[in-house]
Amino acid sequence: MSEMEAEKQGYSGFERFMFFVTPILFTIVLLGVLLTLFNFDLRNKVLTVGESIPFLNQVLPAPVETEETTAEGAEETKAVEAKAAATVANAEVAKLKEQLAAKESALQAATAKQTSQETQIKDLQSQIEQLNTQQDDTALDDAQYAEKIKALADTYAKMSPSKAAPILEAMELDEAVLVLNSMRTDDQAKVLEKMTPAVAAEATIKLKDMTSAKDQQIAALQARLKKQSTTTTEPSSYLDTAQLKETFSSMSAASAAELLIKMSEVSPSKVLRILNAVESGTRSSILSEMSSLNEGITAQLVSKLMTGK
Repeated sequence: MSEMEAEKQGYSGFERFMFFVTPILFTIVLLGVLLTLFNFDLRNKVLTVGESIPFLNQVLPAPVETEETTAEGAEETKAVEAKAAATVANAEVAKLKEQLAAKESALQAATAKQTSQETQIKDLQSQIEQLNTQQDDTALDDAQYAEKIKALADTYAKMSPSKAAPILEAMELDEAVLVLNSMRTDDQAKVLEKMTPAVAAEATIKLKDMTSAKDQQIAALQARLKKQSTTTTEPSSYLDTAQLKETFSSMSAASAAELLIKMSEVSPSKVLRILNAVESGTRSSILSEMSSLNEGITAQLVSKLMTGK
């Protein structure tokens, strides 16, 4: 016993340290060898961990990259790059979608504006067509009216001036001027010669100052309306009832009927006055001739004669 105790006391501190550390180191080395043989990636991981430890990273070798590790790294890199590219592509797609939406909105606005303009154009065209139609109708009415005045003037021209002049003097001055203006110059002179000087002078002045047939037609109509609005009974004008009776009684029934039919288109009230002025026999003959020329107008005039209008 004393010898063993003496031997233990003879061990140094280093020897005792190695006595405990050697089995541990052996175990670590053995495990490292086994792990290296059976799992190379684990070795690399251990070396990678060891590189992060101070002082130990100077002793341990660098981890070896295998083809599998390189492939995995490449795949990870590709995945990261693909993800980044996808993000950029998505951003570009979103930007393009915004631009497309803006273009579609602008296109819709332009389409709506074009539709509105087309509607306005159609409305304006419709209004133009209506105005053209009205203008054509007005032109036709004016032409028909002028034709009637010309026919009436021709009827007076066929009469003797001494008989035509009193009838024209019985009209409103503007109406008489309208008829005279439609006559030939020599016929005008013959009729004016048989008129009273005052009426002939006024008619001559109006004929001289006449600007257009349309203005004279309007003036004649205004004169007729003014007379109807200011008088309640038919005035004697320039010819009294006896003169009218004498004038139309001396005419043939056919001539008087033709003249009265023409006058009814311009002044029906004058025709009624003349028919009221003549005797019953003369009136009957004139109405018979008028009926043969135009039954409709004759019927209207007879109806007004019966009602006193």
